[in-house]
Amino acid sequence: MLNADAEVISNLITSLGTTRFGDAIDSLLRPRVKFDMSCGFIFRFNCNAVLVHNGYNRTVPESTLSAYIRGGYLLDPFYVACVNDHPAGLWRMSELAPDSFFSSGFSISKDLHPCVSSEHGTNVEEIGIIIPLRPQVSAVYSVMRYRHNGEFSDEEMEYLSNIKSVIASAFEAHCKISFPQVHSEAVNSGTVLEDAFMDILQGQLTDSQRYVSKLILQGHSSSSIAANLGISEGTVKVHKHNIYQRLEISSNAELFRLFINYLAKTA
Repeated sequence: MLNADAEVISNLITSLGTTRFGDAIDSLLRPRVKFDMSCGFIFRFNCNAVLVHNGYNRTVPESTLSAYIRGGYLLDPFYVACVNDHPAGLWRMSELAPDSFFSSGFSISKDLHPCVSSEHGTNVEEIGIIIPLRPQVSAVYSVMRYRHNGEFSDEEMEYLSNIKSVIASAFEAHCKISFPQVHSEAVNSGTVLEDAFMDILQGQLTDSQRYVSKLILQGHSSSSIAANLGISEGTVKVHKHNIYQRLEISSNAELFRLFINYLAKTA
């Protein structure tokens, strides 16, 4: 066993800066954690997601992954956590997701969400390790399991918690070698709304309405939006009414379709 562990660690070290890195991380975990898919991304505020590791095992169409990288990531709870400097460590997506996320357009869309695009639909549990690289820039390594295979066990979660520092150190070293630009590019910390949200709304909304639209798209309910903005639910409902009226739509689903159409135009 010790020889096998040493070999896995050796392979991980020699994979840094190569295309074998993601597979080496997976190999480190597989003896102790059962998962069906894995992935690694770098998330930066208002910049396209960077794919570090594609462990979807060919279950995700290239078009879906491309749409996610171009802008779908903006609705991902892990992206939102990263750009808001969420504490590092091991997190279930359900711990990060807004209250209405799992019924949101993003969560159930086969056009944008890599996990949903799997043959098993939305029945995927995702656990990720957030690895801060610098302010508003983090890497995330995730493992996913189809729900028909059961949830991640307490023992698996404990192992992931114990090994997360090794994974974090490896990811940080790999990103410095393979993606040096993410350590040097400027981040506009004074901006609160990403360009995509500005563009899809075509200048038709006020800043407050754009921000409410962003929170709707990310899966927040009216009560959650009110709590985030420090306003009443009644005010949120007024904002939503005005948003729908100005955009000539009548539902959150139509707002999400505007977002999908925007990404299609940027392809």
